[in-house]
Amino acid sequence: MTRRKGFTLVELMVVILIVGILAAVAIPLMQGRIDKAKWSEANATAGTIRTAIRAYAAETSITTAQGLVGSNLGVAGTQSALGFSATDCEGTYFESDCYVITAVNGSGIATITVNAASSAKADKPTGSYQLTEAGAWTKL
Repeated sequence: MTRRKGFTLVELMVVILIVGILAAVAIPLMQGRIDKAKWSEANATAGTIRTAIRAYAAETSITTAQGLVGSNLGVAGTQSALGFSATDCEGTYFESDCYVITAVNGSGIATITVNAASSAKADKPTGSYQLTEAGAWTKL
């Protein structure tokens, strides 16, 4: 009598079960990292906007820069005051309307709030973040 070599059905089912469990754990972890990578685009753009506001405050005055509080970067007047063109704040996941100047302190340093819900782009992340005066990128 010859013996056949191979895997039994039970062994194959156990392997499939283990792979399924690993996939169920790994997918949510990867989704969180993908969302974080999308928000890095907004963080970089918010930093650029913050630098432009600081330069605008140095060129004009702190009071004039503080007049921009509440403006979003989708407004043509805000864009031209800060030296942006209409597409400078457009990215893969975010549009100009997503960026709002929340505050400008006495040193001309701005707080920028980014709201992903304002974006009409496909595959956008969820939630809102803020680049604070201290330079911290925090979830709202």
